[in-house]
Amino acid sequence: MKKEVFKIKGMDCASCASTIERAIKKLPGIKFAEVNFASESLLLEFDEERVSVTDLGKAVKDSGYNLVSDSAADAVTETLFLKVSGMDSNHCAMVVEKAIKSLDGIVAVSVDFANQRAKIVFDPQKASTNQIETVIQGAGYKAVLEKEDKEDALEKEKQERQIELTLLKKKLVVSAILSVPIFFGSFPEWFGFLPGFLVDPRVLFLLAFPIQFWAGSRFYSGLRLLFKYRTADMNTLIAVGTLSAFLYSAAVAFFPLALGQSSIAAKTYFDTSSIIIVLILLGRYLELLAKGRASEAIKKLMKLGVKTAKVDRNGQEMEVRIEEVEVGDVIIVRPGEKIPVDGEIIEGYSQIDESMVTGESLPTTKTTGGQVIGATVNLTGSFKFRATKVGQETLLAQIIKMVQTAQGSKAPIQRLADLVSGYFVPAVILIAVSTFVFWFIFGPPPALAFALVNFVAVLIIACPCALGLATPMAMMVGIGRMAEKGILVRDAASLEVAGKIQSIVFDKTGTLTKGKPAVTDVLAVAGNKEVEVLQIAASLENRSEHVLAKTIVEKAKEKNTELFEIAEFEAVVGKGVKARLKGQDPETFLIGNRALIGENDVLISREVEGKAEELENQGKTVVILARRDRVLGLIAVADTLKPETREFIEDLKNKNLEIWMISGDNERTAQAVARELGIEKVMAQVLPQNKAVKIQELQAQGRKVAMVGDGINDAPALAQSDLGIAMGEGTDIAMEAGDVTLMRGDLRLISGTIDYSKRIMMIVKQNLFWAFFYNIVLIPVAAGALYPFFGILLNPVLAASAMAFSSLSVVLNSLRLKRD
Repeated sequence: MKKEVFKIKGMDCASCASTIERAIKKLPGIKFAEVNFASESLLLEFDEERVSVTDLGKAVKDSGYNLVSDSAADAVTETLFLKVSGMDSNHCAMVVEKAIKSLDGIVAVSVDFANQRAKIVFDPQKASTNQIETVIQGAGYKAVLEKEDKEDALEKEKQERQIELTLLKKKLVVSAILSVPIFFGSFPEWFGFLPGFLVDPRVLFLLAFPIQFWAGSRFYSGLRLLFKYRTADMNTLIAVGTLSAFLYSAAVAFFPLALGQSSIAAKTYFDTSSIIIVLILLGRYLELLAKGRASEAIKKLMKLGVKTAKVDRNGQEMEVRIEEVEVGDVIIVRPGEKIPVDGEIIEGYSQIDESMVTGESLPTTKTTGGQVIGATVNLTGSFKFRATKVGQETLLAQIIKMVQTAQGSKAPIQRLADLVSGYFVPAVILIAVSTFVFWFIFGPPPALAFALVNFVAVLIIACPCALGLATPMAMMVGIGRMAEKGILVRDAASLEVAGKIQSIVFDKTGTLTKGKPAVTDVLAVAGNKEVEVLQIAASLENRSEHVLAKTIVEKAKEKNTELFEIAEFEAVVGKGVKARLKGQDPETFLIGNRALIGENDVLISREVEGKAEELENQGKTVVILARRDRVLGLIAVADTLKPETREFIEDLKNKNLEIWMISGDNERTAQAVARELGIEKVMAQVLPQNKAVKIQELQAQGRKVAMVGDGINDAPALAQSDLGIAMGEGTDIAMEAGDVTLMRGDLRLISGTIDYSKRIMMIVKQNLFWAFFYNIVLIPVAAGALYPFFGILLNPVLAASAMAFSSLSVVLNSLRLKRD
């Protein structure tokens, strides 16, 4: 047996690792195989006589990835990140991917339509960046190499998106205004009060022309797909249908006799082509509004860092740009400042708020030798530290990278309409062409006009107006109703996933708990009273800047407790405080942790120790109050649970969901909270970079995973999960990285999200059925299938009625979502 480590290139998610493992384990002679997604490595133990490296490479290659030796991995391939603009649908992403894969030397390609990004792993000896960009442009899209200065690139991208939104809004407004007279003028039999000129087909032509060729120009990419790549999407259907209706109507408007000699009365369809374009533009506008939130989240993460740092060089303090900080530099940080980069304290001490990284609500005391993290906040003392990680190596930079990677690696949800259109559009075009050929050969004279009318009839009836309403209508009603309940949803894809969730992972601090420490217990010993213990403790802590001290003082104020004046106050770093009560007992009081009590020779009895351990086992921080040689009392501080948490967890269990709790807290605190809530699956002491990995591990088991969090430290996990749920009381970054935001911070809204998701997606599917139903039924009629037997052809009024009924069905069905 031989053990060897290989590199695998092209993996975009943890489930890729599972796919590769299964493929390898099918080979003979494999004793052990483990694929690590995070390190892109394969640990293998195999029988060389039964399986060769070539066989292994082929198995991995057949799975869509590339196997290389660990030592040569970095030399063999390069990874390229491109911004690809011009993609209007998931189908466009598939076209781009197909075009890139046509080049030699391409190892793996992942095109993310939602974020307009492409990740390409390639062999630089066989392919170049220029070749990749050229082939993308040849497919009809624009490729731009990602810049090093990502913040500037994101700002430019935001500006470009705003320009596109402005133009799209202008087209939508103008088209909607023009469509009103077009609609009324197309049905003079219904609206007899209209002036004569408005029913003139040539006037309707002039009104519809800008809608068709200015507002609807974006849909002609569907024609490019049809002729260049012999494939079709919804743009193809919209382009072919509206263009055919428009051109036929134009012919009727200017040459009515040429098409009016057949048994079908010549009629214009300008209203059909115009309204379809307006409705689809509305859907695209709403979709574009939802885009870009991922880049906003990254931008806000970047703003957490600092622009400059105070560096001690040759004994002189100087302020330098953050880009100029080097590993080994000594940096000075004062109270209230952000720490510029990661490093190790070499002089001084302080309390540091690391909640953005660890999720721990209490500040951490740091002394010489302690590790500090860039972008965290220095609360009290001044200190110097030596930079150990700068630039892209800092933890904040890694978090940013993880959010980008997780968002980019999400497989876009294939919308049902696109899936249906993938088969429906080519079939309709084939039927329409066959109809034209058949009636041109066998139709009554004039055969050309007869064939053309039936050809257009098929395309018109097959392009349902209601399709433009099917998804947007249900989403607008459903999402609006959810917003009234305090649930904000990013997009339709998030709703679809919410109803399929199998596992939910909860961050502890600020999600299941209030995220703010509070006094939970005041225990008096040695005959003292609890009110006296709290009064003395709050008096001592009143001059301390420690968060625990402030919590104790707040508790005393809540009880309207009068505080003593103190004298000879002394703060002992990392341990507590000493002080004497002015005008009271002349002896010194102590309040702090065991270290402070022990070094002052205060004896802690077995009974007191037992009570302290009992409180600590509940996940609480214990502060000891003492005087002279005896303990006066214990005060316990903890982050308390939200009042609705227990009820909510039980509700999720009744829905047969697997529940996990993840926390940066220590094991004892996390387990104590989990026991109180009845949560059996716990992950403690998990840092941000590992939170996303934990989510990947659950996804690798084939489960749909939701992550619920509120802090910056949760952003990578929120982005990695199938459904990121952010608490509205948390940070903006968590809300941007998440797919759903609970504005009231009420956990019970998560159950509402799941229930609404199932209802809305059911309505969407019903709408899509009604959007196609009338049209599919009438396609054979439009093709003339009944003409040889009954002399029946599709009457234009019947076509309009089918579309009206289809749209009405969609609207009424969607309005059912207004009912709770």
